[in-house]
Amino acid sequence: MRPLARMSSMNSMFTISHTTQKTPPSLPFKKIKEDILGTTYSVSLVFIGTKRAKTLNMVWRKKEYIPNVLAFELDNNTAEIYITPDIAVKEAKKYDHSETAHIGYLFIHALLHLKGHAHGVTMESQEVAYMKKYTLS
Repeated sequence: MRPLARMSSMNSMFTISHTTQKTPPSLPFKKIKEDILGTTYSVSLVFIGTKRAKTLNMVWRKKEYIPNVLAFELDNNTAEIYITPDIAVKEAKKYDHSETAHIGYLFIHALLHLKGHAHGVTMESQEVAYMKKYTLS
């Protein structure tokens, strides 16, 4: 099992898909993506179950836990983001977020990593700012 096939970065794209039974929440994902990475960056957002998330994490990162979000940069303008809704739902209360807000937070978090940010004060302040901008807090 591997991340999705590469998307063409010639034309900016944004796609959402899911392999879960539950439909992903309705959030302005494309607008958030364009706000953080611009309009020329292509992103595929996939909502996956815990088994696939754990497998992807093990194969590509050599980590054995089930991640809440994974981000894979495929080239300078193309990436895939995988969110595990079951984990996001469990974490939401811990962060005082609604389930939908926490999924939005995870998406923002992944986009900021793709933009080159590492964990720390700068990334956290940007996460808070985007959460407020998109009324996710």
